[in-house]
Amino acid sequence: MDKFLAVKTLLEVADAGGFSKAAQRLGVATSSVTRLMDSLEASLGTALLTRTPRKVSLTDAGIAYVEQVAKVLDDLAEADESVFDSGASPVGALRISVPSTYSRLRLAPHLAAFLSDNPRVFLDVVVADHFADLALDRIDVAIRIGLADRDANLIVKKLADNPRYVVASHDYLERSGTPSTPQDLADHECLRFAYGGGYRTRQVWTFQREGAAQRVDVRGHLLSNNLDILLEAVMAGRGIALLPEWQVAAEIRAGRLLRLFEHFDASPHAGDAVVYAAYLPNRRQSSKVRALVRFLETRLRASLEG
Repeated sequence: MDKFLAVKTLLEVADAGGFSKAAQRLGVATSSVTRLMDSLEASLGTALLTRTPRKVSLTDAGIAYVEQVAKVLDDLAEADESVFDSGASPVGALRISVPSTYSRLRLAPHLAAFLSDNPRVFLDVVVADHFADLALDRIDVAIRIGLADRDANLIVKKLADNPRYVVASHDYLERSGTPSTPQDLADHECLRFAYGGGYRTRQVWTFQREGAAQRVDVRGHLLSNNLDILLEAVMAGRGIALLPEWQVAAEIRAGRLLRLFEHFDASPHAGDAVVYAAYLPNRRQSSKVRALVRFLETRLRASLEG
């Protein structure tokens, strides 16, 4: 018995729910599938399938066995693909993760061009605002925003700067007054991004100008880990927010928001927050990973400059 063929056939039977459907998918006779499953069960000394006139389903032992062998086959397919992917031409599945708001505003407009440039790549985009475990979630490249040194165990590549603007609506400023210095923010309603902790957690915004830094404690009644929620709130006149340029530039140009403290570099923490790609060291030689990183480095930097 060809064990590898038997295992692949078992997965097909389990997915199809019957011998005949599995045989049609595999292009073989139903009797061949049946004999192979009988041989596999005999070699293991247990029943993997429950057979009824209308359906074939996995037993408890079959479910446990399939879960294990499916992982093995996935690992084998990934190993095969890594060999092909070490060549000059990008090929195979490329699974990436990216924050939700950034994916919508900055990444999504470029994906069609990347696929056109790399027709042998199959792109799987996971939109998630949490920091995914690249090994556990089988992520090839994570697009992240923040301090790149937090990913000390990964290969990181800066893709673009991530300037932030302090913004408010005209309605809010007419109602509450316009702060003249960053320190004045301590007396204003500040809409804050949640970096961890609850609403009572102290948050400090850092302002840099000509080498001098000012740190301002900010407070407010809205805390969220979603940038879209903060943008809607600042547009509605609920307070002052510190948001990325790529999210608010269009609103500023249209006159719907006013940028404050234009001569300062603003950040929610001390450090150079950037947009960067992170990937596992074993992806270093992947041609599809290198192709994506080069592509995004060019496109995202051009988008920021434009």
